[in-house]
Amino acid sequence: MISVPAFLLRRLYVKGSLRNAGGGFEFEMKNGLGSGYAHKLWPLNVDGEELPADATFFLLEGRETAFADVSKENTFTLAMNKSITIRAAGDGLAPGPHRLEMSFDVPGLGTLRFDFTDTVTDE
Repeated sequence: MISVPAFLLRRLYVKGSLRNAGGGFEFEMKNGLGSGYAHKLWPLNVDGEELPADATFFLLEGRETAFADVSKENTFTLAMNKSITIRAAGDGLAPGPHRLEMSFDVPGLGTLRFDFTDTVTDE
């Protein structure tokens, strides 16, 4: 199975986009690597704490989908050069740097993981 290094996947994250917004926080991702899809999104991890998959969403073309709802029938798809917002409901993040980790299952590649650290900006 082919492995995709985390340093390449980290390029999906739009630096400086981590912000508190609307009863939680969000950040942007932009795909400059190549079109693809995942049939499972693992819970988002923030500063070592796992967030519930049903309280974490991605917004694409006006449609919001919970991480928990991603499946082989309802994939997470990110086309080349498209942007997407990842939103976590609940408490906002305290000022300062935070480490976030994302993981997703991609057919033919297995589970891909990457992390990034950024500083929160307010809405």
